[in-house]
Amino acid sequence: MEENEKSVIKTDVGAKDGQTKCPKCGATDISLNTKNGKLRCNFCRHEFELEKFDSMESNIENLEGEIIGSGASDIIADTKDIITLKCTSCGAEVVIDTASSTQARCHWCRNTLSINEQIPNGAVPDTVLPFKISKKEAKEAIEGFVEKRKFFAHPKFRQEFKAENVMGVYLPYMIVDANAHSILKGQGEHETKSYTVRNNDHTETYYDADLYDVERDFDITIEGLTVESSKDKIDNSKGKTNNIINSIMPFDTENCVKWDSNYIKGYTSEKRDINVEELKPLVKEQCKDIARHSANSTIEFYDRGVRWDSEELEVKGQQWKSAYLPVWLYSYLEKKGDKNLLHYVAVNARTKETMGSVPIHMPKLLAVSGLVELAGVLAAILTIYKILQKNTWWPWLFLLIGIIYYAVKYSKYRNTGARHHYENETKSEMKNIRKIDNFVRNKRRLRNSSMDGANNNRISGTFNNNHFIE
Repeated sequence: MEENEKSVIKTDVGAKDGQTKCPKCGATDISLNTKNGKLRCNFCRHEFELEKFDSMESNIENLEGEIIGSGASDIIADTKDIITLKCTSCGAEVVIDTASSTQARCHWCRNTLSINEQIPNGAVPDTVLPFKISKKEAKEAIEGFVEKRKFFAHPKFRQEFKAENVMGVYLPYMIVDANAHSILKGQGEHETKSYTVRNNDHTETYYDADLYDVERDFDITIEGLTVESSKDKIDNSKGKTNNIINSIMPFDTENCVKWDSNYIKGYTSEKRDINVEELKPLVKEQCKDIARHSANSTIEFYDRGVRWDSEELEVKGQQWKSAYLPVWLYSYLEKKGDKNLLHYVAVNARTKETMGSVPIHMPKLLAVSGLVELAGVLAAILTIYKILQKNTWWPWLFLLIGIIYYAVKYSKYRNTGARHHYENETKSEMKNIRKIDNFVRNKRRLRNSSMDGANNNRISGTFNNNHFIE
């Protein structure tokens, strides 16, 4: 994104390390009640809710320059993960390794001590979104997902699969808001007629279309664009199944609350290891995708598509906040000779959206696909007279049926194409729209049903560590 004036907003004002006490009885044994999202004292059962996260600009139209939550500030490499707190009840010193936890019990008086003040190692975010889906619900969702994929699942996976091993984990994300201006210039085609022409023994369909010069100029606000901020999870290079975790978004980030360590009690967490500057190229591309897809509502007249030749996105204001978002995660390590492949089945712990990758027993899939292909060849032979006598083409499809079967089943089990459709699922609003549509000429006898080079539905902001992360 453009270089703008940067300001850091302190989001942990009033936060204190040490004991967080129940407002009713003073106990420190506090955990999350997933049924209502409130914190619950495990001693007196009193429930209470922390304030919603509102430390940053809520009206995106007012954004100017660059605003960063203090929890999203750059990670300082030599920051120590080990922090020592003094228990205010008994005076004992308690060590907390923030690389893996932000809480620990005092070994003398058993009171819980928490890290709530932000430290520059990525362990304490600006905000957190509490778990809403229980472990029982997540377990049922994962079992249902795997049950539909057991036939071609690897025998060892079927034998070892136990949904009760699912873990609740808070993964690190960046939530980005942007106030921008977009200018798109190109050409679009509107179909005026289609007709079929007979040429000797075959027919061909042609299209006539009007060609226009098209321009769209508008302001756009983008709210709650969410991207992973873990180098390992954002990397979707070949041979990884991380796209599964990305695909269960979006989260209802508008319900995030102010950070408190008690929200992650009983769950694991993974600290952020990516800075804002490293994520900017990815976020800029995704903002351009959102703007391009938002503009589609203004070009419905061009039923053959639009080819944008020039795209500009000026970001007038942006804000970044770090967050822990809740995921139920089942993982399975498949050993493949010298290489290992880590498969995930993930459940969005707010919406129950479920997606996964299941290890495939390739010999079985190839054998069944071969039988299907053989049946297709036989069907093609039985219908070859149609090819010879009526000059038709569709019986040739029988020769592809085995390949199609293999591709469909592989896709169902591995889900390599699963992803978060941020271009349509991120909240955005266009204003001050200026349209220019100038007729150029009529084009006749076009062979394609859509415009050559149409790119108005293009996606460029993909998650690939090799492209966006240095």
